[in-house]
Amino acid sequence: MRIEATDERQRLWENLLEATDQSAKSKALDDAARYYCRMRGDVAGYGTGKVEELLRAADERGSLTASEIAEILDSRELSVSYETSWSLGD
Repeated sequence: MRIEATDERQRLWENLLEATDQSAKSKALDDAARYYCRMRGDVAGYGTGKVEELLRAADERGSLTASEIAEILDSRELSVSYETSWSLGD
């Protein structure tokens, strides 16, 4: 498959390489495609999408904490986590 490398597409691929921490465009594109399929869902091999899962959880529970959202959206392609810390005094 040959994909025309327009100026806009070149900038997008450069940003994708940086965002995915990959050194090859093909690996970065693979990660992005897997992530999109995982978030969207409803395609072979991915089942229910993470976005649908997030919306369903929010609807069922009424609200979600940041850590609950991170747990749902976490994926192999894009790690999502949430940490909090508290401090009192000086």
